[in-house]
Amino acid sequence: MSSPFKWKNPADAASRGIANKMLSEDYDPESELMEGESLRDSLLQMVRTNRVATLGAIVIVVFALAALLASWVAPYDPVEMNLVDRLQPPSLQHWLGTDDIGRDVFSRILYGGRVSLMIGIVPSLISLFIGAALGLIAGYIGGFVDSCIMRLADIVLAFPSLLLAMVVMYIMGASLFNLFIALSMINWASTARVVRAQTLSLKQKEFIEAAQSMGVRRPMIMFRHILPNCLANLIVMFTMDIPGAIMSEASLSFLGVGAQPPTASWGLMVSQGKQFANNCPWLILAPGFAVLVIVMAFNFLGDGLRDAIDPYLKN
Repeated sequence: MSSPFKWKNPADAASRGIANKMLSEDYDPESELMEGESLRDSLLQMVRTNRVATLGAIVIVVFALAALLASWVAPYDPVEMNLVDRLQPPSLQHWLGTDDIGRDVFSRILYGGRVSLMIGIVPSLISLFIGAALGLIAGYIGGFVDSCIMRLADIVLAFPSLLLAMVVMYIMGASLFNLFIALSMINWASTARVVRAQTLSLKQKEFIEAAQSMGVRRPMIMFRHILPNCLANLIVMFTMDIPGAIMSEASLSFLGVGAQPPTASWGLMVSQGKQFANNCPWLILAPGFAVLVIVMAFNFLGDGLRDAIDPYLKN
């Protein structure tokens, strides 16, 4: 009895086995490049063996909880002025001192964490989705579509990211919402290039050829069979993009085109405190140290994730 499917190579039993595996309910395409090791096992292995990455994850959780619970943790209103207590040094009453209009620096650090983490995570997530989708389309369809998407990515990558974000902010105006849009627009190109390269490699695999021979539609192949195999690198890229977005937000706010007063933002706090740097160094050291710690924590976590789940770095 002949098979109802038209195989590219009917004598290839391996292709039939791959197709049967794809049709089974237990099929997990993520395991194609993970060599039988699940993502959960890799993460647990990282926690057990990579103390630096684990420390980075703990620091991120602490900062996130402090930012989320700032309304209950912060001892003062971050925008409440008290000219009587202006420029007070760190003390038991004000742990990190006060600024030039008497606002508590520690309270503003906690609320500024909300802005920095939100700016770091949300635009990175948006650009990740955009870059992954465009990279899949470019790599799988190829031809003219591939050329158009990649040339657009080349144009975006040709400009320094901070300069491009500044141009977008100057055109659209300085606000947190526009900052979201600006950072989402400039960070997708590198993701698209990585996903395209992986797609070009994956679409030559036997399980993709088997799916094509069975008449599986292109969107199903791209998002059901190719995208899960790119998941490891996407997670690493997402983790590594967050500190870049945080630094961009701090830089733009420092230059006056990011968060605007009275919003509590670490970059804006450094900008407002630089004129008092000689006499009141805590005004710039506290927010600057907060940026340093959270960026290092994300970098440590990203390095650990890369070592743990990138299949090309496994011994």
